Amino acid sequence: MSETEIRHNESDNPSEQNPCLVMLFATPALEESLVDWLLENESISGFSTTESYGHGQRASSMSLFEQVTGRQRRIQFLIEINEGLVGSLLNALKANFPGLHFMVIPVLSAGRL
Repeated sequence: MSETEIRHNESDNPSEQNPCLVMLFATPALEESLVDWLLENESISGFSTTESYGHGQRASSMSLFEQVTGRQRRIQFLIEINEGLVGSLLNALKANFPGLHFMVIPVLSAGRL
């Protein structure tokens, strides 16, 4: 199958058009409630989480320990979702979990090997 055929076949299914990766960064205190909320959201078929650390200039939001170590513990959520659903997902997250840091990144390719 040629690259052109692959692209054509991928675009035949509207639910798979223009996938995006939504990355969320939450405090550990929000992890369980955010996991539950995402599991209940019908527009999300699944997601991944991992422990991560934030580094930056905002010392006022850091505990003394975090200031000394120079990092804040965070839980990173990775959600692949159709581009058309990103806005409503972010609005719902903002209403339920204000203050989350997020990024939306286009996905060039995804699937199972």
